[in-house]
Amino acid sequence: MTGTNVHKDAEDSGPSGYAAARLRLLTEGVRSGPPRRAALAELTDEWLAGLFAAGAEDLKGVSLVAVGGYGRGELSPRSDLDLLLLHDGADGKAVAALADRLWYPVWDLGLALDHSVRTPAEARRTAGEDLKVQLGLLDARHLAGDLGLTAGLRTSVLADWRNQAPKRLPELQELCAERAERQGELQYLLEPDLKEARGGLRDATALRAVAASWLADAPREGLDDARRRLLDVRDALHLATGRATDRLALQEQDQVAAELGLLDADTLLRQVYEAARVISYASDVTWREVGRVLRSRAVRPRLRAMLGGGKPVAERSPLAEGVVEQDGEVVLARAARPERDPVLPLRAAAAAAQAGLPLSLHAVRRLAATVRPLPTPWPAEAREQLVTLLGSGRPTVEVWEALEAEGLITQLLPDWERVRCRPQRNAVHIWTVDRHLIETAVRASEFTRRVSRPDLLLVAALLHDIGKGWPGDHSVAGEIIAKDVAARVGFDRADVTVLSCLVRHHLLLIETATRRDLEDPATVRSVADAVGSQSTLELLHALTEADALATGPAAWSSWRGSLVADLVKRVAAVLAGDEPEEPAAAAPTAEQERLAIEAIATGSPVLSLHAQTEPPAEDRPADDPEPLGVELLIAVPDQAGVLPAVAGVLAVHRLTVRTAELRALELPAGVEGSVLLLNWRVAAEYGSLPQAARLRADLVRALDGSLDIGGRLAERDAAYPRRRGVVAPPSRVTVASAASRHATVIEVRAQDAPGLLFRIGQALEDEGLHVRSMHVSTLGANAVDAFYVTGADGAPLPADEAASVTRKLEETLRA
Repeated sequence: MTGTNVHKDAEDSGPSGYAAARLRLLTEGVRSGPPRRAALAELTDEWLAGLFAAGAEDLKGVSLVAVGGYGRGELSPRSDLDLLLLHDGADGKAVAALADRLWYPVWDLGLALDHSVRTPAEARRTAGEDLKVQLGLLDARHLAGDLGLTAGLRTSVLADWRNQAPKRLPELQELCAERAERQGELQYLLEPDLKEARGGLRDATALRAVAASWLADAPREGLDDARRRLLDVRDALHLATGRATDRLALQEQDQVAAELGLLDADTLLRQVYEAARVISYASDVTWREVGRVLRSRAVRPRLRAMLGGGKPVAERSPLAEGVVEQDGEVVLARAARPERDPVLPLRAAAAAAQAGLPLSLHAVRRLAATVRPLPTPWPAEAREQLVTLLGSGRPTVEVWEALEAEGLITQLLPDWERVRCRPQRNAVHIWTVDRHLIETAVRASEFTRRVSRPDLLLVAALLHDIGKGWPGDHSVAGEIIAKDVAARVGFDRADVTVLSCLVRHHLLLIETATRRDLEDPATVRSVADAVGSQSTLELLHALTEADALATGPAAWSSWRGSLVADLVKRVAAVLAGDEPEEPAAAAPTAEQERLAIEAIATGSPVLSLHAQTEPPAEDRPADDPEPLGVELLIAVPDQAGVLPAVAGVLAVHRLTVRTAELRALELPAGVEGSVLLLNWRVAAEYGSLPQAARLRADLVRALDGSLDIGGRLAERDAAYPRRRGVVAPPSRVTVASAASRHATVIEVRAQDAPGLLFRIGQALEDEGLHVRSMHVSTLGANAVDAFYVTGADGAPLPADEAASVTRKLEETLRA
């Protein structure tokens, strides 16, 4: 249907005609994007102008004005209509009647309406009191009525804005900062608010307001396109949901991507992130310029008086060859020749990061436009400047983003393009892949005194996830890329080998420490064989901690840190020549022996909680999300079903299991019977720990069958909070070959949920397996648990039996 026919239907049929024409426009009319938004605004303009003409009749001194997004002619399918009925104050009753004739048809159609009725003086006064009103009036557009009245208001509002800019712009900047703190950064959020988050549509509008002040202007290159892309996504979101929402929720992303003709939700998010990054960077540059201008306005009169009326000369302080500081920014020296100095971008960036200053926009753009590519391999100075940049701590982030905004990073490191703005669909990760790599370098800079080769640590931090842009295991792909990048950057063959090893095994320590039995010599030996040397182990330990800290608060804790440190100590001993010994059966402690004897005497479980093993809150970091927990000792007369019963009772009482060990205990001479000892470390999911007597009573009932654990957990599971419409990936069960000589290690990766350990324990029990120990780990919504199991004969399972168990366990978890 043509735009002309759409408009004709609206004119012929009144409100119902407008509604029909609007529907046709959104479903089968003009293509999506700016043309459709403009067509929808034009259609709405004509409808409202018709309503105004029918209601105004001979009324003079009145006009209808579109403000805000509607004033800019950018109507998304579910956008509010922001309208101002402007009048000269002559006939209040007639103006009120006209307002009713305008607003009620809009409400009748179910359209959202933000309306006001004011004189020009009232509009100006309200704008002076409310910054948001003033921003809306900056985009005022005449729809109908007295054109001179509208033009007069626009002229006055713009004049007020420019005259008051030194006062209002800091207010606007503060408003943007508060919103960013509240909503987060659009370029990193998995469910971003396209309008309110930093780098979103509100910030784009703020940049327009700064430009209208004539005080400063945003870097224009790519800005309009970024804003258009966010508006296109919002249009598709409105059509997909049928609601006026700006939140790009996970369950809508596939449909929005399809609406836009994109490959998948990841492609959609990447485009959103790229647009947000452009707007965020433009905002940083613009607000920096606003601050500079305002400072110079305050200082200039005094300087001119001191200099006798002459023009002050900006002071320039040398920072490095070809690089100087001027007016709080890092700029190129007058004698700098980027076209002859390929190391200059890295030198300028390193100098800026070391000084804690931003790179000026002009300097970065000049470098991007004129600098020659570095030779391969890089000269030593280029490599040293890269390491200096990476080791500068928090200022590295802003400087790196400035280089990336102008394409200099991908010129230096072409492989960076695959990870740039790449989303990570994992609740544990709070950054995109590229920002995570920079955050890891920032964290690693804190550990450079712990290692003998800080340069290798920093470069490994930058590259450890570089394989996430490729198919398959990112560690394997990353090893290949790291070899190429390290050689190109100019590291020698030995250093290239170390860097590729660090990238290949950057998850080795954390995964082994949290999922394997560290008492098993095979575990320690496998890590030692992979690492190869003490110096590499030292680097890998620091990289592991930096990586986890840069991932997010759920990825590192004092508990995980202690496990990794224990593993590193054991591996270091092996690398020093000490072979790990086969662990001897630990003699029971006096308390364990007491519990065992009591369990035999009573014929029922006996337990104790040792809360004193929990470090005091004041001794733990304030941001430690995962305390060590408390020790739970349980002695049970040997019988079937102990593991699922204990796991189920703990789940019912909302206790999280950190580690778990289950073994048969040898009793003192003269004591007949067999006792299972469970030594678990647990923590309360909510509130405080339950009393030991209550746990024991429920455990007794679970073992004799009078407590329906499955039913209780099913009720909990029905009420367990899940994201609507989000389908978790299927559970995966594998056998870790060669992980232990004494048991078969079955690893389970599944969606965390109440009673998961109970279900796994029940399934293993049904297969007649004995669980020697468990190592559980929860990362966000994902559980990764390892079970050391043996058959009834106490030996590891044959390969075919182990494969059968994994298949059955996967089927159980899918049910």
